[in-house]
Amino acid sequence: MKIGVIQATSQKEKNKLIFESVGKAVEPFGYEVINFGVFEDTTKNFSYIEIAICVSLLLSSKVVDFVVTGCSSGQGMMLACNSLPSVICGYTPTPQDAFLFGRINGGNAVSFPFGLNFGWSGEINLQCTINKLFDGDFGTGYPIHDAERKRYDTHLFNQINTAVKRDWIDIIDKIDQNLLKKALSNQVVFDYIMQNSDMEELKALMNSHR
Repeated sequence: MKIGVIQATSQKEKNKLIFESVGKAVEPFGYEVINFGVFEDTTKNFSYIEIAICVSLLLSSKVVDFVVTGCSSGQGMMLACNSLPSVICGYTPTPQDAFLFGRINGGNAVSFPFGLNFGWSGEINLQCTINKLFDGDFGTGYPIHDAERKRYDTHLFNQINTAVKRDWIDIIDKIDQNLLKKALSNQVVFDYIMQNSDMEELKALMNSHR
């Protein structure tokens, strides 16, 4: 599994902590973790909406399998991500939320509140939460006695999500172009997709809309 880490500029001072916490959690599984920022020394600001576009493009281009993201409250990023193609994003402020999202919902992104209630010892809750997110296979169902029904519900949800969401090829001209250009100006994300994705039509569209 390839896991991307990216968060809004408002919480850029926590980027290293987030990246290291994910790395510790998935090291036993041999997963690759890629840090897309926003880095602490980055001078360009990216809002949660712009980063959500980056999350969607990373997943749509299939260069990563999962994304750990967030903003100050975590709510805005989760909502923005879920409005975009290829993303099923959970809001995971606690270990319980993360564990249940992974086992029951089996999505491909999580959003953390990196500002709200992130006080003294906040890094402990973050590490425990990420640990529980990857504590077992995704989409297995929970609790065990109800796992089959939970898996079926998730299957139905994924069907609905696929049916009602359009892909980037259909929507790219309908999004505010200034917003899109700003998101595409994230050079770390743009370059990684261009160098690693086989989705040639999507890459051509991204190039033409910069």
